[in-house]
Formats: sequence, structure tokens, C-alpha cells
Amino acid sequence: MPLSANVFRVLASASVLALATACSTEAAPTAPAPPAAAAAPTAPAPVALGEPTWPPAPVVPLPSQPAPALITDAPLPEQLAKGLAVIRYRAENLRIVPVYGPAALDVSPRIGHIHVTVDGAPWHWADGSGEPLILQGLPSGPHQVRIDLADPTHMVLDSKTVEFTIP
Repeated sequence: MPLSANVFRVLASASVLALATACSTEAAPTAPAPPAAAAAPTAPAPVALGEPTWPPAPVVPLPSQPAPALITDAPLPEQLAKGLAVIRYRAENLRIVPVYGPAALDVSPRIGHIHVTVDGAPWHWADGSGEPLILQGLPSGPHQVRIDLADPTHMVLDSKTVEFTIP
């Protein structure tokens, strides 16, 4: 028998079982409702129509956008103890993607990337992955990592400095 026939039989059997269960529970006497204190938690109240529930889909141009912002976390302490700095970050009102150049300024919703500077170095690197920063091989002692949120032409829109100490 072909595999698709077996899948159909399993699905059909599951449907029959669900229908039989539904019919048997409809005919069965109902138990009294549990007291209010023991009731299961209720689902959150529905959101009013037109009220946003999450950021807009990144596939539709937006008529206006709030200013972008950069949010950073302190490095994970467990990793610092191993000499590894793992810094999580995220952008609000900007999608981090590896797209560069003036033509990308017209993309909506807004896109950009980050610049990373370690310990005030005269150089930085650009990253468009959106993944946490992982710095390894830093000497013991205090360090600063500046993270700049930049548009596709490398203009800095927001900046945060993360300070930590490698033991």
C-alpha cells in the first residue's frame, strides 16, 4: 500500500475518533462547574479592531515611522568568566539587514545595520546579521564596546556603549 494511503487512513481514523469523542461527550451528563478559585486562567481579552498587537509587517511601506532606537544588554556573566563577551542587542523601528547604499534609504519599513568599536579603536566593523556580538580573546580588565545603529549609508542614528570587565 502506498504511503499516502497510510497517511489518509491515520488522518481518517483520527477524524472518526474525534467525532466519536465529541458525540459521546455531548450525550454524557455534564459535571458541575469547578469553583471560581479553581477555574483555569482565561485567555487575554481580545484586542479592539484596528489596535496594533505587534510591529507592522515588514512588507508594507509605512507612511511615517518613529525614530529608530538601539537597545543593548550587558554581557552574559557566565561567559565573561570564561573570557568571552556575548552582547545581545536589538533595534526598534529599524530592521537590521546586510543592505547598504543610498538606494536602500527608500526602503520602508526602515532598514540599517550596526557599527562596532572595541575599546575606542580608530576603526570599527559593520554587521548586518542582527545576531549577538561575540568577542573573544580580549585581555583581562575593563573594556568598552560602542554599538552604533546606522542607516544604509552608514549615518549613525543611535549609539550605546556597553562596559564590562573580563576577570
